[in-house]
Order: sequence, then structure tokens, then C-alpha cells
Amino acid sequence: MLHIFARMGIDTIKPTEGKYYIVDSGYPQMAGFLGPYRGERYHLLDFRRGNHRASGKKEIFNHTHSSLRSVIERTFGVWKKKGPILRDIPSYSFDKQVLILIATMVLHNYIRRHAWSNDEDFRQFESIPDMPISSGHFDRGESSSSNSESDLEIAMLRETIANSLMNQYL
Repeated sequence: MLHIFARMGIDTIKPTEGKYYIVDSGYPQMAGFLGPYRGERYHLLDFRRGNHRASGKKEIFNHTHSSLRSVIERTFGVWKKKGPILRDIPSYSFDKQVLILIATMVLHNYIRRHAWSNDEDFRQFESIPDMPISSGHFDRGESSSSNSESDLEIAMLRETIANSLMNQYL
């Protein structure tokens, strides 16, 4: 599925105005792509070791971001297991690929809402502990290819979310 996005190019996959993708540190901090703070703890296991709670708004944001990404990874795990057609998707035209993705998402969401507790695949992925998606801390500084107005807007959005989370955390 990600190969579809790779073929399309990063400009093509930008979300609509006011929306954003939750991304890892491999993406630049730019309009439409909300990544974690670099140079701060990120992975859920980092926070669990020694019962170290998140401290400061950047760590609280990263903890929440990591938790959300973990849920997303589990969702994709179930989705791919339920939809073996996704493995052969490159053999279809682009228009059919889009329709296949939408159809499998609809089925996934229906099962999730109405029958997940009776579904072995959903139960299996629900029981997987939160695992790091990649290892280590972020040691690169915040970087962006430009400081365009839209790039600054996503940085300000992240700050706003971090401040809100910090206030809820206190």
C-alpha cells in the first residue's frame, strides 16, 4: 500500500487543508505531516523502563504521538491480515487499487465497530504490547527543507497540541 504513495510523490499525498498525517521521524516536519519532537524520549518502552513518566510538554506530546502510532500500526496489522488482496494490489490499475483500499477499510471499520470481540484477528492484535516502531532516540535537530508559512503552521499546531496535553497532564 505504501508503494502507491511512494509512486505518487509526497506532494500528491498531502492531506486536505486542516488535516495531517501522524508520521515518524523519517518525514520532515512540514505542512500536513505531524511528527514527534526530536531529541526527546519517544518510544513507549522508554517511558516504561524504571517507571519514568513523561515530563515536560515535548515528552508528553511524544508519548501521546507514540501511543497513537502504535494503535495505527496494530490497525494496519489487522487490516493486512484480513485483506490478503492487499499483497497483490500492484497488479491492478491505480483506480482499482484506490477502490480496493477503500473497500477493505470499510470492511475493517464495520468489523471493528460491530464484531471485533468475536474476531480472532482483532483480538490477536489488541493483545500485542506497544512496541517501538524504530529504535533509539532522535538525535537529529529539527530540520525542514524550508521555513514556508505552511511548515511553520504545522510546527505551531504541534506546539498547541503539546501545550494542551501538558495542561491535561497536570
